[in-house]
Amino acid sequence: MSPTLSKPIYLFYILVFYVLFQFSWWAYLLVNLNTEVCRQKIEYVNATHSNDNELKKDIVKFENELHKRWMMVAGEGAVFLSLLLFGIYKTKNAFKREFALARQQKNFLLSITHEFKSPLAAVKLNLQTLQKRKLEPEQKEHVIRKALLETERINLLIENALIASRLESRNYEYYFEAFNFSHFLKDAVNDFIDRQDHEHKISHEIAAGIQINGDKLALISLIYNLLENAEKYSPSESEIKVSLIKDGAKEAILTISDKGNGIPEHERNKIFEKFYRMGNEDTRKTKGTGLGLFIAQHVVSLHKGTIQAKDNFPMGTIFEIRLPIS
Repeated sequence: MSPTLSKPIYLFYILVFYVLFQFSWWAYLLVNLNTEVCRQKIEYVNATHSNDNELKKDIVKFENELHKRWMMVAGEGAVFLSLLLFGIYKTKNAFKREFALARQQKNFLLSITHEFKSPLAAVKLNLQTLQKRKLEPEQKEHVIRKALLETERINLLIENALIASRLESRNYEYYFEAFNFSHFLKDAVNDFIDRQDHEHKISHEIAAGIQINGDKLALISLIYNLLENAEKYSPSESEIKVSLIKDGAKEAILTISDKGNGIPEHERNKIFEKFYRMGNEDTRKTKGTGLGLFIAQHVVSLHKGTIQAKDNFPMGTIFEIRLPIS
């Protein structure tokens, strides 16, 4: 925890300790006060009563009253303490969420800076090459293509950031239409393969004729983000497989599987959070911004579908998306 974030939590713990101390002191004084009142009453009746039977009855009555007051203090104290501890628990969780979000935002800034810096440097280098050297037509075409690919990478980063912001603020306007998802998915995967230089083997097995009702632009973002995620966490030359089948008459099942290290089970509920990435941005080697799976989860949810990460035995991860068939 950074010094900036640890200072408020230390102050919070000091405040909690002070409140608990004051509560304990209040309970102690209240019990002492009632005990002292009872003692004074007993001394008074001892001095004023001559009848032993009446004296014993009064003493028993005072002791019963004292017991009831103790029970009342204990009951009120238990309720107050329960509410206090519940409030402390909720406040502590709120602090932890804020600290986690601040840490994720810091990681996002670090990663997005790196993500923009790399393609911009590559574009600059390619343009300088064109400016300073006389190249053959084929070489010139190759340099221009590399510059365009890096520009496309920057465009995808910006598009992801904009989509994530609009999804979270509920400002994204969906345009649903019925279409052949089999053809759409095949074209999207082939387009993804053609638009960049890949170090992985991307294959697909797509059942024909599956129709769904959805937003094509949002689904393109879903497919690209899942494919990019598979590439980031898979070793070079490994296979990434895209599959689409029909599950009965109600659901289409899209799976994207890789041969990476997989996702630990305790991380699977967190990977769809905004900015969340496994590990620390200062030491992480894989590129990314922590927005891809956040966008994927929102797109699937708004299409009334489900998405989950599964193990791809013996190694790797399978993302399974279920979408309703139109």
